Amino acid sequence: MSKENGILTLNSQYSFQETTSRVKALLKENGFHIFGIIDHAKSAERHDRKLNPTLLFIFGNPKTGGTGLMQENQVIAIDLPAKLLVWEDHQKQTHITTNDFEWLNKRHRLSGKNRDIIQKLKTGIADIARIASGN
Repeated sequence: MSKENGILTLNSQYSFQETTSRVKALLKENGFHIFGIIDHAKSAERHDRKLNPTLLFIFGNPKTGGTGLMQENQVIAIDLPAKLLVWEDHQKQTHITTNDFEWLNKRHRLSGKNRDIIQKLKTGIADIARIASGN
């Protein structure tokens, strides 16, 4: 796993299609609502541009997740709902990239009162990425 500037990336052991299927199933299994899936490659294609497969999952659980964080500092909404990016590089290697919730915690200067939410999101999303990627 690489970790840089609040971004966590894992190499997937699976194809792009398999990785995206696994991510989608794991998000649902873990009680996350998928608000949307943006297919950046398809959007690029509509404008006569080429982009390797790139899907952005936008997800969350307002009851147990980000709402508490936004109640403390509403500006964190710029980084919420949570996002998970599945993308394929030029060598056909699939990756999963997500934000590091510790970094978001520092970025938005949250107090310790939401520590449990940050920890739950951090480990839950990291576990989904790890399992979906076969790591």
